Amino acid sequence: QVQLVESGGGLVQAGGSLRLSCAASGRTFSMYAVGWFRQAPGKERQFVAYINKSGSSTYYPDSVKGRFTISRNNAKNTVSLQMNNLEPEDTAIYYCAAVPSFLNPNVVITPQGYAYWGQGTQVTVSS
Repeated sequence: QVQLVESGGGLVQAGGSLRLSCAASGRTFSMYAVGWFRQAPGKERQFVAYINKSGSSTYYPDSVKGRFTISRNNAKNTVSLQMNNLEPEDTAIYYCAAVPSFLNPNVVITPQGYAYWGQGTQVTVSS
């Protein structure tokens, strides 16, 4: 199994940037695909970004594509989410999640597709 801890959240002005980190412990992190999700109060958890085991493939929803970038450093057991041009609509708790494999590729964008979750880190974007 793997344990995940997010960090890097905070308060930022609209148009600013933040970089979130997801640190993993336990089994070799390169064995896991990783996703980022976010959840605002009263709303459903929303897919933000995906990266495969090697880091060679990424995927984003249209809401963040061009603004957010996911990357990983398997040697350091970390995954990062660089967030640029932040908007108030990006305000949420951000979670990283990991899974060793996908039996159905459609679940990559759904929380149900991931087995392990971090505790989340708060991102607040002011107008």
